[in-house]
Amino acid sequence: MVKIWKKEIKIEELNLVSRESIVENVGIEFLEKGEDFLSATMPVDKRTKQPLGILHGGASVVLAETLGSTASYMTLEDSSYSVGLEIKANHLKNAVKGLVKGVAKPVHLGKTTQVWDISITNEKNELVCVSRLTMLVLKPAKDKG
Repeated sequence: MVKIWKKEIKIEELNLVSRESIVENVGIEFLEKGEDFLSATMPVDKRTKQPLGILHGGASVVLAETLGSTASYMTLEDSSYSVGLEIKANHLKNAVKGLVKGVAKPVHLGKTTQVWDISITNEKNELVCVSRLTMLVLKPAKDKG
């Protein structure tokens, strides 16, 4: 298996850098970085539910984009960075309590674009949402001074 991670960032560091952002606001917690995946959990609570009392689809998309964007960043050379181009999500089952878990895996790791699949499951390991995220890979502009 090809090693995909170029930036060695620990899970603790990911959780620390996420403070005071939407990631912390909705309770996302990074769990594990495997050889070809990154995972995190998010609570199904008053921060992430819609008025009907079920997990808001937008909250699932926040979890998916957080995982895919973070994973993408960790696959790039030191000076490169990535930004989201498009995200699609299919909401397959509702969740009303507990935690959902997202797992991001690469589909394509190109020089200018990346594609990530993110699966979100409930505590019974039932699929709640599948998402596909396309990232644009950029290099910092050279100093003109």
